[in-house]
Amino acid sequence: MGAPRTPTEGRVLREMSVPDVKRAVLLWKRRAAAARRRAERPPHLSAFLCIHRFEGSWRDRGGPYYGGLQMDVQFQRTYAPMIFRMKGTADHWTPLEQMWAAERAHRSGRGFFPWPNTARYCGLL
Repeated sequence: MGAPRTPTEGRVLREMSVPDVKRAVLLWKRRAAAARRRAERPPHLSAFLCIHRFEGSWRDRGGPYYGGLQMDVQFQRTYAPMIFRMKGTADHWTPLEQMWAAERAHRSGRGFFPWPNTARYCGLL
């Protein structure tokens, strides 16, 4: 993953000294905090918030489009399959989960084209 190996890598807990365990715990707490900060701020957050403003409520249940970014079921299955299996349609997802699904679509090359009109209103197309 590009991260340097830790001095505790590959060792079983019982083989580690108490200071090594404390350093490992501190390291993983820092890594978890950094991952959480990155997850809470999708790269195109302001763009997806603008699209949401014109689309609907985060809890919009009116099929065939669901959630605050009005995603159809195929879109949800394609870009967030695990969340779809666990929670169902996007109206049951958190706003961040909906935005990360949209971010996956954006990164796959679709850009903002799944929302042609609202992306134009927001100046994204």
